[in-house]
Amino acid sequence: MNERLQALSKAGVSVWLDDISRERLRDGHLESLIKDKSVVGVTSNPTIFAKAVSEADDYAEQVHDLAVRRVPLDEAVRLITTYDIRWACDQLRDVYDATVGVDGRVSIEVDPRLAHNTDATIAEAKALWWMVNRPNLMVKIPATEAGLPAITETLAAGISVNVTLIFALDRYDQVVDAFMSGLEKAQANDHDLATIESVASFFVSRVDTEVDKRLDALGTPEAKAMRSKAAIANARLAYERFEAAFATDRWKALGAAGARPQRTLWASTSVKDPNLPDSMYVTELVAENVVNTMPEPTIEATGDHAEITGDTVRPGYADARKVLNDLAGLGVSYDDVVQVLEAEGVQKFADSWEDLLRTVSTALDEAAP
Repeated sequence: MNERLQALSKAGVSVWLDDISRERLRDGHLESLIKDKSVVGVTSNPTIFAKAVSEADDYAEQVHDLAVRRVPLDEAVRLITTYDIRWACDQLRDVYDATVGVDGRVSIEVDPRLAHNTDATIAEAKALWWMVNRPNLMVKIPATEAGLPAITETLAAGISVNVTLIFALDRYDQVVDAFMSGLEKAQANDHDLATIESVASFFVSRVDTEVDKRLDALGTPEAKAMRSKAAIANARLAYERFEAAFATDRWKALGAAGARPQRTLWASTSVKDPNLPDSMYVTELVAENVVNTMPEPTIEATGDHAEITGDTVRPGYADARKVLNDLAGLGVSYDDVVQVLEAEGVQKFADSWEDLLRTVSTALDEAAP
């Protein structure tokens, strides 16, 4: 087991792989990451699936069978993606059992084109849960305004949820409320709360990308000095709110009934600026009871040379508040930044879903009798 990644895990960070492909599953690559690199979960998204299907021949046999059966395109995509997710769930089942359901989780996202449709999101989440049929599945639902009630109702049905595309601290507060409301309804529906897991996924590097673009446009020495600080500050303040939310009487009542807290998850943790340390969004966001989902190059970089020095989140609360205050003083609007990022995030995933549909459509046409 890699010592640096093991140290990260011992510090309270669950390492999840932000990638999936049938090739990884077939050749044992995911299993080796579980064994040697402390990987205890997997996340996926439309971009990842579009890349996997377009680059590998591993899907040819299933695509042929779908084409012969004349399966409609949208259903074909569900069958292809849930096949991989189910397989990954099986490979992580030992981790799931060993951690009593905390880790060993695999996430699949609802069709991102439904991000502003509450009822359709709920229906899609239930369909994916049924199709994968594994207890260690998590269904990803974006934290849009329409997504919040969908999160509540999906949890109320006993389905574990990965809340994705969170950027704003105030939106995170709403996500936590939706989570607790969902568990309260699940309890009323006689579901075992101990079987329901949830994470709240904060996208990290995209915050720096957007803020740094605005700082560069200002061009002042003061603006230059603030580059690449916003994302870590935002994530640290999210964790501060996590600690406060899960110390309330409301949560204590749910915890007494067997519920587990909704962990914060750091997503988009590969650095986009080549001048930054390649494991910065890992080493600067170490805290207990969090998840960091990384693409494999970031896992490799962390295992190769990252210095894990214990908690790097709680000691930074005051500095994080100062960073956001200083950005406001420079005229960088936090509210506008997070609104832009949410809209772009939904659109990027929708575009990737369309790419996936086109890729599968072409493959089906070529395989058709």
